[in-house]
Amino acid sequence: MHGLNEHSSRYNDFAKRLNGDGFKVYAMDWIGHGGSDGLHGYVHSLDYAVADMKLLLQRILSENTGLPCFCFGHSTGGAIVLKAALDPEVEDKVAGVILTSPAVGVQPSHPIFVVLAPIISYLFPRFQVNIANKSGKPVSRDPAALVAKYSDPLVYTGPLRVRTGYEILRITTYLQENMSRLKVPFLVLHGLDDTVTDPKASQKLYDEASTDKTIKLFEGLLHDLLIEPEREAIMDDVIQWLNFRV
Repeated sequence: MHGLNEHSSRYNDFAKRLNGDGFKVYAMDWIGHGGSDGLHGYVHSLDYAVADMKLLLQRILSENTGLPCFCFGHSTGGAIVLKAALDPEVEDKVAGVILTSPAVGVQPSHPIFVVLAPIISYLFPRFQVNIANKSGKPVSRDPAALVAKYSDPLVYTGPLRVRTGYEILRITTYLQENMSRLKVPFLVLHGLDDTVTDPKASQKLYDEASTDKTIKLFEGLLHDLLIEPEREAIMDDVIQWLNFRV
């Protein structure tokens, strides 16, 4: 599951690495993103994305009877995966989840957004607001990777739509309140210099979840780990974790 404002094809290199190690890969663009239906960058409810993910999972499991199934999610995609994994029906069918920079904790640009978001998102859900992270840091230290990302026509580069922002706050609140319920084995990877999602929240997830769990925190790395200069090492970590379980 891709992150906010991007799409699944941005993970082609990662998918090919997984294919090379014998893993079959499925992906989808969630609502309002990439090639999927809806206003670009607009998500009326992230529960729609969770429901769509569950439908995709049903298809994957029916086509691959007897094979272990793992779910991967980046950023908001990680939050979607986590919420789905908290469903007992999904929990029993998934062998593990991998999360990069999951949106378990986010910091709005101004505290007033938390107060006003429920009201504005109800009255003017498609209204756009610029809430760039405070430090202005990019999501990767690789200039070429940033150019490739933001010149991609399927990547949404406009201001955040209020309803979408509110939905992110809503799902992170839910996850914060239900971390201890997570039973699916997981690997979480997070850059300590991430200014989009909070690495401390990933640490909290690791601390509170009572399950087979692994966390890797990377000094100096930013939000989009799979387009950071150290991307190959990140992929190696994921594949090593998967191979250990199959």
